[in-house]
Amino acid sequence: MKITAAITGVGAYVPDYVLTNKELVTLVDTTEEWIVSRTGIQERHILKGEGQGTSVMGIKAVEQLLAKTGTRAEDIDLIICATTTPDLVFPATANIISAAVGAKKAFSYDMQAACSGFMFALATGAQFIQTGTYTKVIVVGADKMSSIIDYTDRSTCIIFGDGAGAVLLEPTTDGLGLLDQQLCSDGNGEPFLHQKAGGSRRPPSAETLAGREHFVYQEGATVFKFAVKNMADVAAQVMERNQLTANDVAWLVPHQANKRIIDATAHRMGVGPEKVMLNIHRYGNTTNGTIPLCLADYESQLHKGDNLIIAAFGGGFTWGSLYLKWAYDAKPSQ
Repeated sequence: MKITAAITGVGAYVPDYVLTNKELVTLVDTTEEWIVSRTGIQERHILKGEGQGTSVMGIKAVEQLLAKTGTRAEDIDLIICATTTPDLVFPATANIISAAVGAKKAFSYDMQAACSGFMFALATGAQFIQTGTYTKVIVVGADKMSSIIDYTDRSTCIIFGDGAGAVLLEPTTDGLGLLDQQLCSDGNGEPFLHQKAGGSRRPPSAETLAGREHFVYQEGATVFKFAVKNMADVAAQVMERNQLTANDVAWLVPHQANKRIIDATAHRMGVGPEKVMLNIHRYGNTTNGTIPLCLADYESQLHKGDNLIIAAFGGGFTWGSLYLKWAYDAKPSQ
């Protein structure tokens, strides 16, 4: 029988510190009403403390995942960490996570596709399961976006937060798990959403620091237009290809970039708001953390056999959609 990769558990972590809209209003020229009406965000979590990198959150999410699923760290074959804010240029944040949790048998690496990274990593991890190469793969989505956000730039600082989530992929032959995918990218989107300096093209220097070039740069109107069209279109295409109607879809799991983008995607799919996973009001845009955080928040409402459509859009531009059939009913304690 055909082997597919099923999500068999979810873990998540957000830092304790909560940055509210009320506090943001004291930092930049904006209002609480404006932030909510434009983004749907009410608060976001921020990782504070010296030497605290993205791996701190990824480790917590993986540890929770291992505990919930009763999985031994030494039985994990592979850990992929999707992140835009790695602890270091090298080694990979996934290497740091695997060492900390005791995944001694696993090889690990990072994946960078901006806000689509977790979805791309999920599709990649699934291939190792589907080919029979591995039986236990962990995919982490984690970002400390506060480390690359300019808190004097009201166009970006209101949007992003810090957080992490992780899922365990295991093989199944009962028709559940990841069933289809459509992944896309267009490098012509670079001018509209990027970080100007910090890479090999413009290494850190006194000039780049003085020019505040190590923060997220975004042309919001252009990104919004591309995100609404591409994220909505690709989700609808995956549904059509698999002959799914809105009635067949239990949940849309959208990247939590902006509530207006999420609403547009749901409308294009014909899916009502009652079927849309939404937690942007609590966490903001945690980049690679948004989709696994949604799965963690809604895990108790998911049932074996539920049809999920995952959709994301990110800098690059990158975007895509996955069709996933949920593989388990959560235990009451979950």
